[in-house]
Amino acid sequence: MAKVAKNEFTDPKQNYSNLMNKLSQNSGVRLRTYYYDCLPYKSNQPTVEEKRKYIAKAKFLHAMTRGIDRFQFRQGRLRKNKSGQYEQKGVDVLLAIDMVRLCSTKQIDTAVLITGDSDLVPAVEACKIEGAIVQIYYDKSSVSDELLNVCDERYEMDQNFFHQVRTVVY
Repeated sequence: MAKVAKNEFTDPKQNYSNLMNKLSQNSGVRLRTYYYDCLPYKSNQPTVEEKRKYIAKAKFLHAMTRGIDRFQFRQGRLRKNKSGQYEQKGVDVLLAIDMVRLCSTKQIDTAVLITGDSDLVPAVEACKIEGAIVQIYYDKSSVSDELLNVCDERYEMDQNFFHQVRTVVY
């Protein structure tokens, strides 16, 4: 989602609200929008760039929380890998747990995903066993065939999709 957001959206209040409405049109009432991500790394004595990135992401999340009804940020953690880069940890697990829990307790009967990660295949299968329909909205340049194959309904987020979101044509 972060990749799609970076490439396609600039105004979280307007565009993300439109996006949530667009995603909900095929599945009925939206219980909640969960957004899974990490805040950028910020050292004990942060650099100017670390501060800038952290503040920008915090402002974005604040705007999302205030601008979209029933929005929840679910935060993973960052870990430095062997090459010295920071990577997200726990984000996929949080998403999988929430999705399966909501389906198994019958709080939702349709799960809508924006992802391309094959790590979620077992969670999608578990939701389907519980009787839920799993829809995926995806960017064709970054989606796993395995994930596409296991989801019930597939919607490519192409230029037309983003045009509809921006112009609110449903």
